[in-house]
Amino acid sequence: MHHYTILIVDDEEDMRNLVEMYLLNSGYTCLQAANGVKAINLVESHEVDLILMDIMMPEMDGFSICEKIRLKSEVPIIFVSAKGEEWDKVKGLRMGADDYMVKPFNPGELVARVEAVLRRTGKGKMPVNRENGNIIQLGEIYVNIDSRNVVIEKEQVILTLKEFELLVFLMRHQNQVLSREQLLENIWGTEYGGSLRTVDTHIKTLRMKMRTADYIQTVWGIGYKIEEKDVE
Repeated sequence: MHHYTILIVDDEEDMRNLVEMYLLNSGYTCLQAANGVKAINLVESHEVDLILMDIMMPEMDGFSICEKIRLKSEVPIIFVSAKGEEWDKVKGLRMGADDYMVKPFNPGELVARVEAVLRRTGKGKMPVNRENGNIIQLGEIYVNIDSRNVVIEKEQVILTLKEFELLVFLMRHQNQVLSREQLLENIWGTEYGGSLRTVDTHIKTLRMKMRTADYIQTVWGIGYKIEEKDVE
């Protein structure tokens, strides 16, 4: 199966990483560019199936990049911008963009727009979701193991090392009841001399940082489990 390659063009690294996390989780391969020169070079040197591009960037804005790329390529382009004025949308579409999204957006809408543009431009069948060893997802929680990025409800969340390891272990054992002893041994190691209260304390701080996306449930007398909430 062909895994489509999406080029993400944005001068903000956090935004590029966030978008990449969404796309990797849906089976796409990603490239990143922080400026117009890098974006144009990547289009010339790689097989890019679609570009997601911010408009407001220093030195060369998205409109200018689009104009230069259109001189050499018909690769589909979706503008992703905080500017939601009708004039900007019309200008972007007239310059050759295939779609226009306004920030902030949710992961489902982003992937749906990408799929729709690829269909319209004749790229054929979309890739099915595939497991990516570097990405774990549960509901609105996205964890990138390699970069240690944690995104919860579209916002990056900073976790301590043990909080991160605890969240990853729980997510890798979704819907399983894990005892405090299991969590203590797997996260802190068999040589750790602390008490089981260490697990409870870290679960408490982790829950605070997860806010409304807290899927961690207490199983009284045993330990904890993580599972996605039922949508009513």
